[in-house]
Parts: sequence; structure tokens; C-alpha cells
Amino acid sequence: MISIIIPVYNQADHLDKCLTSIEKQIYINYEIIIVDDGSDDHIGTVVKKYRQIFGLKMAYFEQANQGASAARNRGAELAKGEYIIFCDADIIMKPAMLESMLRTLRTNPGASFCYSSFFWGRKKFKLWPFDAEKLKQMPYINTASLIKKEHFPGFDEGLKKFQDWDLWLTMVEAGHTGIWFNQILYKVNTGGAQTMSRWLPGPIYKLLPFLPAVKRYNQAKAIIMKKHNL
Repeated sequence: MISIIIPVYNQADHLDKCLTSIEKQIYINYEIIIVDDGSDDHIGTVVKKYRQIFGLKMAYFEQANQGASAARNRGAELAKGEYIIFCDADIIMKPAMLESMLRTLRTNPGASFCYSSFFWGRKKFKLWPFDAEKLKQMPYINTASLIKKEHFPGFDEGLKKFQDWDLWLTMVEAGHTGIWFNQILYKVNTGGAQTMSRWLPGPIYKLLPFLPAVKRYNQAKAIIMKKHNL
């Protein structure tokens, strides 16, 4: 079984679309764990709507605002599946996403997680086969990857950025590897006031190093580099 863990904070509209995409999945042996990280919007209304659709396959938990990593870790603690996937509320899955990732992991037993290419709004992120050395140089694997639960080390709740990069580096250091599924399997919906995902075009980081967003990026990157001795 796959445990789909959805951390959510004031993203009711995104959550509605995300759950609709899960309902359309070809693979149906899953559970949904929604962890509400202190929202004050109408998430309860969305949850009530989908309880009627998913029934006991969906669970909803609330906690005081602690950040996405804490919400994800709580979801992982509650997960009953052999596999887990962290699906932010702004993600819209293609119908074959879960089935494709699970099949890839089962046919590649040496891999601990499966990732794919994706859209971020209209921007296509076409990735490449797993490369541990390249991963040490840059973050390129999104959180929305299917992971063998037994190999999941937990997110570092002290990090404010690059929690996903830190996760994959930690897993690599433990001897685990990933595998790429060479298709676009989901889209990150960038519309609305609240989204857990941010992106700037690559040249911006070199051309405009004084921008606050770029400074925060470089500071966060330095923390990861130091933590993992890179």
C-alpha cells in the first residue's frame, strides 16, 4: 500500500484539486493522510467533501503551525503503507503517477525512491537518471517521490529551505539510491496566495545576487553544504 501524505497550510483550493487528481489514480491501494499545519481557511469544508468520496481511505489530522517538515514527519509516523509519497497540496497528479512509480520501484529493487520529471506552473522540469555526485552539487529531486518507508530517515525540522535536498543527501549517505521515471507525472500548481513551492530562473542567481530571495537561497545552500560536508 502507498501512503499519500499531504501537508497543508491555508491551501484549501489547492487541496481540492490535489484530491481530485488522487481520486483519478489508476492505482487504488492507497491511504491519504492530510496533516493540517495550523490553517485558518476553509480546509475543513474540502475535507468534508472528500470524506464522502474516499471514506476510510482518508484521514485528517490537525496540529499547531510547525512548518511543512513537521507536518510531513507526523504524516510518516501515522502511515501504514510500505511506500510513502509526500504530495504537497499544490500538486496535481497525472492518473498513472502512483502506478508508474510503484512499478518502477518494484522492477528496480535496489532503488529506495522513485522520482519523475514535472511541470512547475508552465515551466517543464525535465530531469535525468539518478546521479549521487550531481545531487551533491545541486537539488534536483522534488519531494513528490515514492519512497520505501523503511528507508525514510525523516525530514530535518530545523531547516527552513532545501528540506527535500537534505532528505535525499541523507538517504544517499545511508547507502540508498533513487531511480528516475522518464516521464512528466505531475504539475505543481503555482496559482493562489499560498504555495509551498518557489522557483526563480537559473540566471537570476548569478546576475542578481543582491536580491533578498537569492541571498536567502545562498544562505540556505551554505547550511546544506556544511551539514553534508560538501
